Amino acid sequence: MSELRDAALKSKAWPFEEARKLVKRYEKQAPEKGHVLFETGYGPSGLPHIGTFGEVARTTMIRRAFELISDIPTRLICFSDDMDGMRKVPDNVPEQDMLHANIQKPLTAVPDPFGEYDSFGDHNNAMLRRFLDTFGFEYEFFSATDFYKSGQFDEVLKRAVDRYDDVMKVMLKSLREERKQTYSIFLPIHPETGRVLYVPMKEVNATDYTITFDDEDGKEWTLPVTGGQVKLQWKPDFGARWAALDVDFEMYGKDHSTNTPIYDRICEILGGKKPEHFTYELFLDENGEKISKSKGNGLTIDEWLTYASTESLSYFMYQKPKTAKRMHFDVIPKAVDEYHQQLRAYPDQDAAQKVNNPVWHIHGGTPPVSTMVVPFSMLLNLASVSGAEDTETMWGFIRRYAPEASPETNADMDQAAGFAVRYYNDFVKPTKVFRAPTDLEREALTELRDKLAVWDGGLDAEELQGLVFSVGRERFDPMRDWFKALYEVLLGASQGPRFGGFIALYGIDETIALIDRALAGAQG
Repeated sequence: MSELRDAALKSKAWPFEEARKLVKRYEKQAPEKGHVLFETGYGPSGLPHIGTFGEVARTTMIRRAFELISDIPTRLICFSDDMDGMRKVPDNVPEQDMLHANIQKPLTAVPDPFGEYDSFGDHNNAMLRRFLDTFGFEYEFFSATDFYKSGQFDEVLKRAVDRYDDVMKVMLKSLREERKQTYSIFLPIHPETGRVLYVPMKEVNATDYTITFDDEDGKEWTLPVTGGQVKLQWKPDFGARWAALDVDFEMYGKDHSTNTPIYDRICEILGGKKPEHFTYELFLDENGEKISKSKGNGLTIDEWLTYASTESLSYFMYQKPKTAKRMHFDVIPKAVDEYHQQLRAYPDQDAAQKVNNPVWHIHGGTPPVSTMVVPFSMLLNLASVSGAEDTETMWGFIRRYAPEASPETNADMDQAAGFAVRYYNDFVKPTKVFRAPTDLEREALTELRDKLAVWDGGLDAEELQGLVFSVGRERFDPMRDWFKALYEVLLGASQGPRFGGFIALYGIDETIALIDRALAGAQG
């Protein structure tokens, strides 16, 4: 462990770089609360999307990195802003008319359009927790509604009254002139309609900690800021929550980055110490547009898990968090194969290499052994040419290629075979486009077929790759044109696996038959 810790203290892996900032934060004195607190925030205005998972996954990676290099205990809180007023109705949920009738009510006061929970906020919170539990995250769930109503927030809310002018000064600097005229950091919950009101304050009273305001109909009300009858605007709420909970670390998307000085200053005004931050780039859909909860564009967690393992998604999240990434189905096979490449490399690496390997961070220092004897991308091509409809068909080929493998001893392989069949049928099959070979390609394919017909070298993937290479070497420059032809003519795809490995997996006789069909124009 000491060897890994020493390596981690020098590692350039981004979780360790962030963890070292937290070590420095408490290098002079340990936290009075006895632990380092990590937080992730979630706005349950729509169904949770994959970016929410990414935030918790990445925060957990930093938490595990910190635990290797520090002996201070840690906690992770997942905080749901479920007391926010529903500003707009998501497009991808039922009961649209009912939801429109509840606009501006706190999400935990809006009926659940799915009819399963006490409120829409509760429904989305439950979905979030189910998603996070799927991945085995260790976290504590906090609800803003409970936080406000239970009195846990009362002390900081009173402080916000005492220091109202100072907090308002910070906020007013960031607002347009017309917004300044009506802005208040406090949002009362209307006692009769239950709606969150965006109205100016007539009085903020530090004697009894109340606010006085007129509602939209001109009726005057006075409410205590405590007990969940008033909430904070979202920007002050960020900083106030940090102060109330004594948060040490929170990451958020690039769209929040310009507000960081506001959050930090409000936290300090309200008696807290600003936390360490990490700003990540946003997730995009296949068209390059930001993923939105309300639009429902981009991949969902459930969709990814329909076609690949949880670990492959964690691997995708680890990669370059400060680079915008497109989240669409085509990224899945690459993530699966790269994850297993790293897993296979891990046992033979030294301490410095291990703490820089993504799988250390994905598995909190104890990565499993990969039993993937065939890459996922090759399984997809196997499903394609064999027309496999189930994993049993796939295993017929896999056992011949790797006789020692079985569904029982190679669980991740078995799982991947099932994913490959599903992914092929849903995404590859509908887009397969075969083309006829050119005269040069036909000549090369004929030679490859004839050489395979007399091949007696067994199913060694490297030797078969050499055979394929020798056929194309004299005819194609660059060589990638030869392999591109193999993929497009034989597999109906623009790219594919190392073809020698594919022949070894699919079989010599089967590959000869595949070439014969293509030469006869019967492919597809």
